[in-house]
Amino acid sequence: MASPTLRRSFFAFHLTLGLVLLVFSLRTAFEALAPTLGPASPHVGAIAIIEATGAILFLFARSLRVGGALLLLSLGLALVAHALYGEFRGDLLIYAAGTWLVMIHGPAWPEASHHATWLPNGA
Repeated sequence: MASPTLRRSFFAFHLTLGLVLLVFSLRTAFEALAPTLGPASPHVGAIAIIEATGAILFLFARSLRVGGALLLLSLGLALVAHALYGEFRGDLLIYAAGTWLVMIHGPAWPEASHHATWLPNGA
């Protein structure tokens, strides 16, 4: 059984990863679909919307795996797109690795029916 410290750390990692990906993907979508500089980029906007949807689903225990799959898909597409322009985006690989880690280990928080068993110190 995982220690309370490990559980809280994983909780913080899962929540931070999901929220950061959500914020970044929404920002990318807005910049791509309603740009202030240059032309709109509907392809980038579509990938960003897929990523934002994945990030939202990733934050809920019941839809974590579906959300994670959407995140991995969108991160992979973004990685390939950047590579085609000669850019290496290591941050996208880190986001993908974190997503994969959370998908394998499951959510940091339980579904509502099991909530009391996940709280530190049985609180």
